Amino acid sequence: MRKKLHNVPVFIYFIIITLLIVFLFPREGKFKYVFIEGKPWRYGLLTAPLDFPIYKIQSEFKREQDSIARSFEPYFLFDKNVIENQLGKFVKNRSNYPMITNTYALYIEKSLRKVYEQGIVSVSDYEFLRGHNYSGFMVIHNNIASRKDVGLLFTVRSAYSYILSNIPAYLNIEILSSISIDSYLTENLKYDEETSVRIKNGLLSQVSPSIGMVQAGEKIIDRGEIVDNKTYNILSSLRQVIETRSKSVQAQGWVLVGVFLQIAIIMTFLYLFVYFFRRKIYENNKDMFFLFSLIGFFTIITALCVNYQLFNVYIIPYAIIPIVIRTFFDSRTACSAHNMAILMCSLMVPSPFEFIILQFSTSMVVIYSLNVLTKRSQLIRCSFFILLTYIVIYLGLVLFMEGDISKINWRMFVYFGINFIFLMFTYALIYIIESIFGYVSGVTLVELSDINTPVLRKLSEIAPGTFQHSLQVSILGSAVAEKVGANPLLIRTGALYHDVGKIENPGYFIENQVGDNNPHHYLPYEKSAQIILKHVPDGIKLAEKYNLPEMLIDFIRTHHGAGVTKYFYNSYRNEFPDAPVDLSKFAYPGPNPSTKEESILMMADAVEAASRSLKDYSEESITELVDRIINSQIAEGLLADTPLTFKDIKIIKTIFIEKLINTFHSRISYPELEK
Repeated sequence: MRKKLHNVPVFIYFIIITLLIVFLFPREGKFKYVFIEGKPWRYGLLTAPLDFPIYKIQSEFKREQDSIARSFEPYFLFDKNVIENQLGKFVKNRSNYPMITNTYALYIEKSLRKVYEQGIVSVSDYEFLRGHNYSGFMVIHNNIASRKDVGLLFTVRSAYSYILSNIPAYLNIEILSSISIDSYLTENLKYDEETSVRIKNGLLSQVSPSIGMVQAGEKIIDRGEIVDNKTYNILSSLRQVIETRSKSVQAQGWVLVGVFLQIAIIMTFLYLFVYFFRRKIYENNKDMFFLFSLIGFFTIITALCVNYQLFNVYIIPYAIIPIVIRTFFDSRTACSAHNMAILMCSLMVPSPFEFIILQFSTSMVVIYSLNVLTKRSQLIRCSFFILLTYIVIYLGLVLFMEGDISKINWRMFVYFGINFIFLMFTYALIYIIESIFGYVSGVTLVELSDINTPVLRKLSEIAPGTFQHSLQVSILGSAVAEKVGANPLLIRTGALYHDVGKIENPGYFIENQVGDNNPHHYLPYEKSAQIILKHVPDGIKLAEKYNLPEMLIDFIRTHHGAGVTKYFYNSYRNEFPDAPVDLSKFAYPGPNPSTKEESILMMADAVEAASRSLKDYSEESITELVDRIINSQIAEGLLADTPLTFKDIKIIKTIFIEKLINTFHSRISYPELEK
């Protein structure tokens, strides 16, 4: 994956991340002002950009509509043919009832006419009227609507009961019951849903959603004026109009253009920062991909959260951005990248002012509290500081903007708590990023600098002299690191591993030899040089076998640069002055150091090794040695690719001299006890 990243141009990452953010960006037009009723207007003079109505507040508008709905009465269709058909049916069937006299027939016809005139409805329609507490309803008869009382309505069953219960005393109920009067009863009123809905909607549409108009150019409010109830309604109406207009096809196109310009400009700021001030990151495609991906991930998560209302944005742990970037790069890059991400996210969230204040504050907390991540406890402490900052800043904002502690949204503290829990997983995230991108965090360097690691323990057992030499180089290198803006922990760890290749042939290196038993006495100079040179590729193979980070392998690869084994090279030239020399047999494969840390290690390695050959450890001899070794490296071009300045090199020389003098200072002789 890392090799593939190196083959992709940087601007491709820039374009892909920018377009992806724009594609997922919320499309609704946003009202750019935040206002609170009863609070001063924090912006300048605001005039109406267009004619727009002043909408009633939603509760008032709904109350008026509810009043209309409560006073509305449904419409029923009256079927005039039912009564004539049923009476005709009764007259036709009268001969089937010989016991029915004219008196009975007259009562039945009179009763049927009465119940049909009051109206007979189905059981479901009757329950509909009662269930909605309608006291009346409208009957459409001959295209004329008249009101009737629900209490006078009949169903088939109640109409039959009414006829039987109201017979005169001179009629016999048993005779009347035998006639099956219910067979002449049926519904003659039917609920007209279409007409009812149409008329009801017409009445509701007559409720005006506005209470006035604001003309284009009319003053709405000026800076410092209090947002009273009337002004609040006007501002809310303007916001509603702007957001509604933005949903049109043409407006959506312009909104998309505006979103693209904003996102592209903010991303360009980050691009230019890296280009001008972090050139090494810019020239490493893997680093650029990591930066753009990290920022893009949090911005896209915010867009999805706002678009689909998944959860509150304050649950998202934005502080992970500066924590992770600070772990692998530096504070300034972390702060800049985090600020760019927050600016893009603020374009989406509902309250951008509050959002920016909270997130920028946590960014500062990360930068100040997490100078170097070397322990897990530092991350836990930093997470607690972030949680505390969220709470304090939020309380301050509420009291500043509301002036009332009762306005605190206590759910925000729950969101901050969830955010804190996510931050606690940053340690695992750092480990994952190390595995994917090959980065090395301070925590990993601390773990690798433990002398009980398999490689270092093996080095101390097989090549104890080399191990002691590596320890001394790590002391020299880390002593000068902070003075010249380098990473002391990285130099210290790199120094411990730079000579691990000597494990393969420890006896061929002077620091591991005992007495005068030097195997090089029996070898030609070219062969001896090849054995010495081989400790670099051997070290690289061993480091890869133990899965050491590439950053540490670079120390093994560059600690001699493209220099030569001077002892054997000079010896060969002195013994064979006229013979041609194959320089490749005496030169290290390189490359030369390209970072401050690698360059410091090269100088510390050469100075520490040469210091052991001194016979006199005076200040003059040590100073002469340090100057000669480092000046020789400069003259040979070994430090040509380093970012160190001459001022840095002067500081390095001074500190090397001080450290070596302290290391080799003379001690007093303790007297023996006289017998």
